[in-house]
Amino acid sequence: MAGQEYAEQYRDIDFREHPERYRIGKGEQGVLIAEPYKSEILPHWRFRTPEIARESSDTIYAMFERYLADGDFAGADMARKFLQMGWTRARRYANHTGGRKYDPDTGDELPRTTDAVKAEAAAIFYERYVQAREHPKYVALKGEHKRRHEG
Repeated sequence: MAGQEYAEQYRDIDFREHPERYRIGKGEQGVLIAEPYKSEILPHWRFRTPEIARESSDTIYAMFERYLADGDFAGADMARKFLQMGWTRARRYANHTGGRKYDPDTGDELPRTTDAVKAEAAAIFYERYVQAREHPKYVALKGEHKRRHEG
């Protein structure tokens, strides 16, 4: 499903009330539209420095664990997506000053940079993302969700 179509189809759904309508999607798809999770997790998502990334990823991982404890797969998957997005966005800023990968006028890729601070922030998020992605209860709930709701 294309990104825009995905967004339109799921924009007005409360996935805590209707977990059967939640679709895992690809990568970080849906991370900024799936409510109420976006509103719960987004205020904690930061990666400017390693210290901020550590606090942010620890907070989001704690939320991930609470969602798992509640059997809330959609919430756990959204927390995992925010951890993944912390990694990918920090990597983008580590590789491209200002986070812009392509020249807006030409579409050409801009020269790569090396920002060690952002790279460290990315590594912090990556560690938590992998921990979430491989968590046994998450893996089990994901399989159950796919069987029950995604055919």
